[in-house]
Amino acid sequence: MSRSRPRLLVLDNRDSFTFNVVQALRQAGAATGVVDSRAMDPADFVRLDIDGLVISPGPGRPQQAGYSLQALEYFAPRLPVLGVCLGHQCLAEARGARLVEADRILHGKSSIVQHDGAGLFAGLPPELEAMRYHSLLVHPDSLGPSLECTAWTAQGEVMGLRCKRTGAEGLQFHPESVIGDAGAGLFAAFVQRCAGQPAEMQGTA
Repeated sequence: MSRSRPRLLVLDNRDSFTFNVVQALRQAGAATGVVDSRAMDPADFVRLDIDGLVISPGPGRPQQAGYSLQALEYFAPRLPVLGVCLGHQCLAEARGARLVEADRILHGKSSIVQHDGAGLFAGLPPELEAMRYHSLLVHPDSLGPSLECTAWTAQGEVMGLRCKRTGAEGLQFHPESVIGDAGAGLFAAFVQRCAGQPAEMQGTA
C-alpha cells in the first residue's frame, strides 16, 4: 500500500555525509530511519515495514560495507533502492561489475555529469555539476546485461547505474551536493517512487 510520506531505511556506512543524505530525503517528503550497516541483522529484513532503501556513502569497498550487499540483494526485487557513492559501488558489484582505481582521485572536487534523462534523471537538465568523493570507479566495460550506465563524465567515467531487472539505481556522485535544484530533484524522484507513484523502469524485467 502506498503512503504519502514513504518510510525509507538508510543504511549508514559510517560516513559523515549520511546525515546530509538523510536531510535531503526528509526535505523531499520521506520519513527516514537510520541503521548502522554493520549492526543490521539480515534476519530482521522480512519484518521491516519500509517503502524504500538507501545505501549511504562510506569508506572502503562494498565487502566492508556491513550488511549493505545482503540488504541490496533482499530488498531490490521488492522495493525501490538507491545507492550513493559506496552504495552505488555495492549495486555494481552485486550485479557482477568490476571496481577499479580511478585515474583521477577526486575528493571534494566537482565534475560535470551527463545522464540518460530516464529514471531518477527524468526532467532534469542534461548536465549536472556534482561533487565527488571517491577513489574507485565502476569499469564501464564490466557492466553485464543486467546493468546500464545512466550517468557519465566527459572522460567516460561511470557516474550512475540502473539495474534493468529491478530498477535499483546507483549514483557515484553525491546528489545532495549537486549545484542548483537538480540534486533535490533526484531525491524527490526517488521519494515519489517509494510513495508508489509511477516511476520509469520500476520493476522492469
